[in-house]
Amino acid sequence: MISSLHTRLLLPWVALLPLVADANWTQFRGPDGNGTLAGATLPSSLPADGGVAWKASLPGRGLSCPVTVGDKVFVTCSSGPRQTRLHVLCFRASDGTKLWERTVLATGRTMCHEKTCVAAPSPTTDGERVFALYSSNDLVCFDLDGNLLWFRGLTHDYPNASNSLGMSSSLVVAEGVLLAQVENDTESFAAGIDVRTGVNLWKLDRPKMANWCSPVVIRSAGRPTLFGLQSGKGLLAVEPKTGGTAWNYTEGASTVASSAVRAGVIYAPSHGITALEPGSPGQPPSQLWRSSQLRPGTPSPVVLEDRIYVMNDAGVLTAGELATGKRLWQLRLKGPFSSTPVAGANRLLAVNEKGLVQLVDLAKPEGEVVSEFDLGQTVLGTPSLTEGGVYIRSDAQLWKLRKP
Repeated sequence: MISSLHTRLLLPWVALLPLVADANWTQFRGPDGNGTLAGATLPSSLPADGGVAWKASLPGRGLSCPVTVGDKVFVTCSSGPRQTRLHVLCFRASDGTKLWERTVLATGRTMCHEKTCVAAPSPTTDGERVFALYSSNDLVCFDLDGNLLWFRGLTHDYPNASNSLGMSSSLVVAEGVLLAQVENDTESFAAGIDVRTGVNLWKLDRPKMANWCSPVVIRSAGRPTLFGLQSGKGLLAVEPKTGGTAWNYTEGASTVASSAVRAGVIYAPSHGITALEPGSPGQPPSQLWRSSQLRPGTPSPVVLEDRIYVMNDAGVLTAGELATGKRLWQLRLKGPFSSTPVAGANRLLAVNEKGLVQLVDLAKPEGEVVSEFDLGQTVLGTPSLTEGGVYIRSDAQLWKLRKP
């Protein structure tokens, strides 16, 4: 039994745990999968130097977004003539010091389109471990100090799981289960993996079609946590520990832009944007609204307060009313864009493929670009937002824009 003294010592830390978790950017598009972070803000303008706190050189390319735990920021890269060297790097968030770097050799196929690379999927963390998946279907787990916990070459187990353009679905984790969504036109599957051992807890056959979007974690008060698996067929919600089906939306969805989640409602890139509210177990979700005027391109939708924001392939940012899907305004940015914007405190930050950072004031009646800063390098990965600043990774460097 725990003594009363131990209990008193533990209670303050237990109370702090949700706050610590919320302060971290733990996966692609943030802890809630919607491009925002509670309590984090963006500057009202970018200084002449862009507000750069530090920048660090990277050993290879990557489209993955950085993830953070406390004062540590993790990022993945791939390098070598055939991108067979797979890197995980850890930097100190406060000053950019490289704390450790680990490299493994790819066991799967490293072929991909020249625009993308093997380090396309974003890593994730459960606060104790960092997990990284690559287009070669190599999956690796380190503790936060860089010690290897386990490694799996998924191509060894599933030899036909690949496509000629490259894989890019990012990882998510919930309830001690890591979800890897490996979908293509040959051997397509999703696997729930034990975070401690790297062993499959379950495996589902998935539609045989190329798919580059990422899964989401669906959380809402009073309901069980679910994984949302998106494909061209629609959106399947499954239980993390068993892979059992909770519900299935079958009206199709994007294979590039991923769904966003807020307060248990899923904003799926389906026929524009379709807002779905889960119902009773086994029953399909209720459609709250559908808007063909909110149609994302490559970037995924962002949800902030009472608005939803989508970016099309022409670089047009559209704001919609979250409750109804009504289009409110449109603003053309300087594109093209592959990365998803991040948003906080009535501002949105978007980085185009040429590395031009654009800061949008969302409080303006029609939205307004109020500041720009040119990184001068190719940026295809989504930024990460924390209370201490914004992280942007280019092909050659990791940048931190300081807190306002």
